[in-house]
Amino acid sequence: MRRAAAGLVLAVTATLVTTMPADAADRWTVSLTGAVTAAVTRTGDGGLTFAATRGATAVLAPAPLGVRTKTADLTRDLRFLRRTDRIVDERYTMTTGKQLRRHARAAETTLSFAGAGEIRLDVVVRAAADGVAYRYVLPGAGPVTITGEASAFTLPAAAPAWLLPYSPNYENVRVETTASGAKAGDYGFPSLFDTGDGSYTLLTESDVDGRYSGARLTHAAGSADYTIKLADASITATGPFATPWRVAITGDLATVTASTLVDDLAPPSKLADTSWIRPGKVAWSWLSEHDSPSDPVRQKQYADFAARNGWPYLLIDEGWDASWVPDVVRYARARGVEVILWFRWTTLDTAAERAKWLPLVKSWGAAGIKVDFMDSDTQARFRFYDDIAAATAQQRLMINFHGATIPRGLQRTWPHVMSFEAVRGAEQFKTRAATNTMFPFTRNVVGSMDYTPTAFVVADRDTTDAHEVATFFVYESGWQHGADKPENYEARPEALHTLDQLPTVWDETRLLSGRPGQEAVFAKRSGDRWFVGGIAAGPAKTVDAPLDFLGHGRWLADTLRDGPAGLLREKSAVTAGGRLSVPVAKNGGFVTVLCPAWPGRTTCDAEIRQVPATSLSVTPATAEAHPGTTVEVEATFRLPAGAPLLDVELGPVAPAGWTVTGRPVFRPVLFAGQPVSGTWRFTATAAAAPGTTDLPVAATYRFRGQAVHVEGATSVFVPPPVPTGTTQVSALPFLASSNGWGPVERDQSNGDTAEGDGHPLTIGGTVYAHGLGTNAPSSVTVWLGGACTAFSAVTGVDDEVKAPASVAFRVLGDDGEPLAETPVLRPADGAHPLTADVTGVRRLTLQVTDGGDDKDSDHGDWADAKLTCA
Repeated sequence: MRRAAAGLVLAVTATLVTTMPADAADRWTVSLTGAVTAAVTRTGDGGLTFAATRGATAVLAPAPLGVRTKTADLTRDLRFLRRTDRIVDERYTMTTGKQLRRHARAAETTLSFAGAGEIRLDVVVRAAADGVAYRYVLPGAGPVTITGEASAFTLPAAAPAWLLPYSPNYENVRVETTASGAKAGDYGFPSLFDTGDGSYTLLTESDVDGRYSGARLTHAAGSADYTIKLADASITATGPFATPWRVAITGDLATVTASTLVDDLAPPSKLADTSWIRPGKVAWSWLSEHDSPSDPVRQKQYADFAARNGWPYLLIDEGWDASWVPDVVRYARARGVEVILWFRWTTLDTAAERAKWLPLVKSWGAAGIKVDFMDSDTQARFRFYDDIAAATAQQRLMINFHGATIPRGLQRTWPHVMSFEAVRGAEQFKTRAATNTMFPFTRNVVGSMDYTPTAFVVADRDTTDAHEVATFFVYESGWQHGADKPENYEARPEALHTLDQLPTVWDETRLLSGRPGQEAVFAKRSGDRWFVGGIAAGPAKTVDAPLDFLGHGRWLADTLRDGPAGLLREKSAVTAGGRLSVPVAKNGGFVTVLCPAWPGRTTCDAEIRQVPATSLSVTPATAEAHPGTTVEVEATFRLPAGAPLLDVELGPVAPAGWTVTGRPVFRPVLFAGQPVSGTWRFTATAAAAPGTTDLPVAATYRFRGQAVHVEGATSVFVPPPVPTGTTQVSALPFLASSNGWGPVERDQSNGDTAEGDGHPLTIGGTVYAHGLGTNAPSSVTVWLGGACTAFSAVTGVDDEVKAPASVAFRVLGDDGEPLAETPVLRPADGAHPLTADVTGVRRLTLQVTDGGDDKDSDHGDWADAKLTCA
């Protein structure tokens, strides 16, 4: 037994082994209760097929099984060896999802076969109440190369289908078609089919990691067959080896949407302690204001909005800069708001990059990261998912994947994974109600879906405001990112009121009514409150929802819907066994909060917790130190007014390369007006990094059950060694750097994305071995320490730029003193020499600005940038 947030309890019945075929036709069936049955049949050529029934309905007709390796064809000439049966019975708890506490129970059969050369193939089949699945196991030891699978699914030809034309980011528009009528091509998981007699079948996969690659379905026009197609032409592995599960969730739509089969099939949690993992609502600025993530002032305004409304997170998306992020993180955390930081995946795709960035953002106080643009289902990319999941867990950083694959059980294995995008979300700026109503029955079934809902800012939408609010409820995501700006939410106070009350994880989820492309109405429970809500496509209607899931007695119902003049809030009383009747506008939606009607209770609202305003002063504000020297830091924490704080601790946080003396100060209770003060001595060791470092002092406390972190710091500068002789600027450490796209490059041009992706510095046909490659606007600061007299460089637009571009170069001394500058330069201007007298300058800054054409192709080079020093 293992204790984990996934709280896994595993029970397996006695195993039964038989060496005889089930019958003369070589057919084996697997079923837990008889309601859903999987069947494997051996064909005349020694091949295998897989089929499934629900009751008397054939939801999957026989379709091929088997796998090919570099050394064996295990799709034919298979000889049956034995059958092994067991019951899998597991209980586990999730940190995210439609149902936090899970009970997974399935019948499992392993069918063992021998192929040519006595190479062994096991086919493992599971049948649960909500579907069937199979995988292949190659039990032999040693390296193995998979070259393909025969695996396929055969659907009823006329089955209505809701399919996703494949792209590696899963963001194409879903189409409604039929199993045989779909266009030829590749389709992404999950794919939903109406397989008749009230049965629906959702095809997907589970337990995919870096041992394998992701798959998709490929289809020939006019056929009802959907064949597994791997992302890689071949897959390398080491045996014994198991492939991912091929999964068919089947049942009525209520069963399909409630299914946890993908997670049930995944490996159990790798984390013993998940106390640090906290889902919640996220304030997010990128969609409504693309440039805002580069503005620290605006990000603080989003933090204020989150704090006012009890949203626990702020996401700072693409555009943030390390020079100001720690300050914004401190600002937000002092208000009870934690910060998530965006990364392009290529910034974290090596162990060295992860070792550089993840401890750094953790030291800033970030709670998690969003990783973007993986855009691949290859084995190599799944190895990245493995690596980044493990590395973030080690740092206790939560993570969200954008530009990503779909969930395949990873949130069970790594409970700190809060969500995946893999959906055509609000960021497409073209919202359609019919498409929105497909997602609850397809993509969101298999795991958290970061659609980024409730975007009133999207002009090209046919959805009502109530529909937009309801997507925040209907769509499940551990981190639910509100996609609009504070002003747009506050202009709709009834919408914001409802959003503030919505949880992002659920104890129960039930489909009440719906069909893809038409309507999706759900009931979800969190604690003692139930929530009923839905989104619709098509003409206005009245949703009449049964309330038989409610407990006994009277319940208060608080409903938000579209009214004749905007959003409308209505209150009523209902009872278990009654019905909730809500008028829904064309392409509209609604959300109802339900709570027990205790005597005197007039609202279902839960308290919005706002942490009290506090102050933390840290002195001195700045200092300079050398290895071996000490900085004395004093701090005072105060609660000016309000309810008392509990478990207050004020103490230092030693950064890497520093030691600190002095103990934290603790107060079990801090009342308004009382200060807590302390003094500590920070000492720079020989390992102290040169440049600017914060010496933090943090106050932590608990307020109404919430842990709050308030931090201030002394900014200390550790001077690097001064340059000597003739020194290339590209050889010096950067005290600070910023760049329009990607990092500032040393000795190569800017490649816009990741470090090292540029080309040789080239201006006017001349190639330069040394210099800096930038993309305007850009700034680099280096330390001279007063030891240099002259700076020189050849400046210009790099020859790799073929589009219109313009740049201007500036050399700045201490406190931004202008020392030299160029006119606006364009590609046709070629190389422009630039010199500056830097006598006595301690900090030298090199800036590149856009020349005024507002183009983003401004690759400005500081070629042969060098210093003359003592």
